[in-house]
Amino acid sequence: MTVPSDTVLRDTREEVHNVLLDIMPALNAADIDERRHLKELGADSVDRVEIIMSLRERFGLDVAMSRFSDVPDVRTLIVLLATLREGAA
Repeated sequence: MTVPSDTVLRDTREEVHNVLLDIMPALNAADIDERRHLKELGADSVDRVEIIMSLRERFGLDVAMSRFSDVPDVRTLIVLLATLREGAA
């Protein structure tokens, strides 16, 4: 997999954080630890589906939900999304 550019990574990170805060209003920006799984941040199964669907929509990605099922943490999610955005995956 090709490494996405810094600009795309930065923009993707910002959008992921925004979506997390939108869908999980009890979460504070300072509490987003990218080394943790969404579940560890307090996202239940419905939240996790909403998060992925929202991110796919925001980035215009036509990618199967199953592509995200093995993502171990928020950082990996950001890199995967950034890579998909650049069309390198």
